[in-house]
Formats: sequence, C-alpha cells, structure tokens
Amino acid sequence: MVLGIDKVFVRVSMAKKEINQKQLAIASGISESTLSNILTGKSDGNPKTWGKIAKALGVDVTEIIKQ
Repeated sequence: MVLGIDKVFVRVSMAKKEINQKQLAIASGISESTLSNILTGKSDGNPKTWGKIAKALGVDVTEIIKQ
C-alpha cells in the first residue's frame, strides 16, 4: 500500500479557506517549492510534511491521505 497526499482535497480545502499556495506554504512552515512539488505530483512528500499541511488547513492528517 502506497500512501500519498490527496491533492484534490488539499486544493478544495485551500479554496474553502480562501488561501493560495504561497499562504498555505507559509502557514505550514514548508517551502513554496516543496508544496508545489507535492501538489503537482513531482514529490509525494512525507508524513511529517502532510501533518504540517493538514494542521495549516485545520483538518486531521487522515483526511488528506490518499491510499
């Protein structure tokens, strides 16, 4: 089983919070390039990064994980 981030869920959550990629990167404490690479599929990221993104979006990390 390969885990990854649910890019669609993250983008929908960003839209609901009315934040852009730069704002999410800042709120998550990760670089814009890292977030961009995750959202475009160039990188899967890692569980620690997923947790930071989830926290910034105000959701549980299990909500942004895609199996």
